[in-house]
Amino acid sequence: MKTLKLIAICFLVSAYSFANVSSSDKDALIALYNSTNGAEWNSSWDLSLDIDTWYGVKIENDRVVEINLQFNNLNGPLPTEIGDLTGLKILNLGFNKLNGTIPSSIKKLTELRDLQLFMNGFEGEIPSELGELKKLESLKLYSNKFTGEIPSVLMGLTNLKELLLGSNFLTGQIPTEIYALTKLQKLSLMDNKMDGEIPAEIAQLKDLEELLLSTNQFSGDLPKEFMNLTKLNTMMVSDNNLNQEYISVSGKNPPTLMHLELQNATATMDIEKE
Repeated sequence: MKTLKLIAICFLVSAYSFANVSSSDKDALIALYNSTNGAEWNSSWDLSLDIDTWYGVKIENDRVVEINLQFNNLNGPLPTEIGDLTGLKILNLGFNKLNGTIPSSIKKLTELRDLQLFMNGFEGEIPSELGELKKLESLKLYSNKFTGEIPSVLMGLTNLKELLLGSNFLTGQIPTEIYALTKLQKLSLMDNKMDGEIPAEIAQLKDLEELLLSTNQFSGDLPKEFMNLTKLNTMMVSDNNLNQEYISVSGKNPPTLMHLELQNATATMDIEKE
C-alpha cells in the first residue's frame, strides 16, 4: 500500500511539473525538436524530463518566454507550431543550419522583442507577417538566402533598435518610410543586391550609431543630411555605384570624415559580428 501511495505521489508531482507549461507550448517545443533533428543537437533535450531542464528554454509564469539555441546544430525548417509559443519574448536560433522559409505563423508571437535567425539557410522573401510584431526591438536576419525587397510593413516596427539584414540576396530600394524607425541604432543592409539612391530620410534617425550599406548597387550621392547624424560612429558605403567613393568610418571618427574621398584616406572595414 505504501508503495502504491508513493507511486501515486510521484505521478502527481510529475504531472504537476509538466502542467506548469501549457500543452500548446510543450507541443510547439517538441515540434521544433522534431523538425530540426533534435537528437543531433549539440545540447539536446530529454523529452521525458521536465521542460525546466531543457537546454536554452526559459519559463516564466507557466509560459515559455525565451528560446536560446544558437550554435546548437539545429538542422531543418522551422515548424508552423513555432507560432503557438505566444508568450515568447526572445527567440535566438542564430548560427545553425535552419532552412526553408519563415512560417507565416510567426505573426502570432506578438510579445516578441528579440528575433535572431542570422547565420542560417533561410530562403524566400522576408515575410510581411513580421510587421505585426510591434514590440520587436531587434531583428537579425543577416547571412541567410533571403530574396526580394524589404517589406515596407517592417517600417511600422517603431520599437526597433537593430535591423540587420546584411549578407542576403535582397533587391529593390531602401523604403523611404524608414524615417519612422525613430529608435533605430543599427541598420545593416550590406552585401545584398539593392539599388537606387540612398534616401535622405535615414538622416531623421537621430539615434543611429551604425549604418552599413556597402557592397550593393546604390547610386547617386551620399545625402548631405547625414552630417546631422551626430551619434553615428560606424558607416560603410563602399563598393556601390555612388558618384564617388567614401571612406568607411568606424570608431570615434568625427562625422566630417564621411565625405572624404577614399583616395585621401585609408578605409577602415568592419563587419557584422556576434
